[in-house]
Amino acid sequence: MTKKQKKERMALICEKLKEVYPEALCALEWGGDPWKLLIMGRLSAQCTDARVNLVCRDLFAAFPTPEAMAEAPIEEIEKHVRSCGLYHVKAQNTKDASRMLVEDFGGVLPDTMEELLKFPGVGRKVANLLLGDIYHKGGIVADTHCIRICGRFGMYPRTLKDPVKVERIMGELMPKEEQSDFCHRIVQFGRDVCSARAPKCGECPLRELCEMGKNAEAK
Repeated sequence: MTKKQKKERMALICEKLKEVYPEALCALEWGGDPWKLLIMGRLSAQCTDARVNLVCRDLFAAFPTPEAMAEAPIEEIEKHVRSCGLYHVKAQNTKDASRMLVEDFGGVLPDTMEELLKFPGVGRKVANLLLGDIYHKGGIVADTHCIRICGRFGMYPRTLKDPVKVERIMGELMPKEEQSDFCHRIVQFGRDVCSARAPKCGECPLRELCEMGKNAEAK
C-alpha cells in the first residue's frame, strides 16, 4: 500500500472502532489526577493494567498526594508495589518522580515530551499517554497491542517490534486528534478480538480492513 492508501485505511479503521467501542476508555483508573496517571503509567511496565489498578487503590490511599509520596519511606512504597514486578526500581521511580513533580514543576505535570522524559522511568510510551489523556495533544502509545495489531493491519511489516519506529509510522498515518482515543480502543480490541496467540479473525469487525484478516479469509 502507498502512504495515502494506508491513511485512508486507518481512517476507516478508526471509524469502525468508534462504532464497536463508542467510549475510548483508558484502562488505568487514574480518576482525572495527572500525578496518578504518571505513577500508574510507570507501574504498568511489564504489568497488567488490572494489577496496577488494584495496587494503586491502596497505594494512593496510603500516600494520597505527590508530597506524601515524595516523603514516604521507600520500604513502605515497595510493600505496596511489590506485586507489579521490578518493585525496587518502580518504588524508587515513584518516589523520585513525585519529588520532582513537587520541587521542579510546582506540582503541575509538564505538557511537553522533552520535559516528561525527564521523569524517572518515563519513556515515550508513557509520555504519549500523558500528553494524550491529560493535554489532548495526541500521541501514539506504542504498547504491545498497538504494535501487534497495526502490523496485522498492514501498516508496516509484522516483524517490526520497535516502539519508537511504530510511534513515528502511525503518527504520520493518523491525525493528532484521533491518536489517543485510537490507542485506547485498540487495547480493548486487542483484548476482545485481536489477541496475540488466538486472534478471532472469523468474527472480527475489521476483517475486511486488515491484511491478516484478508489472508485468513482467503485460506
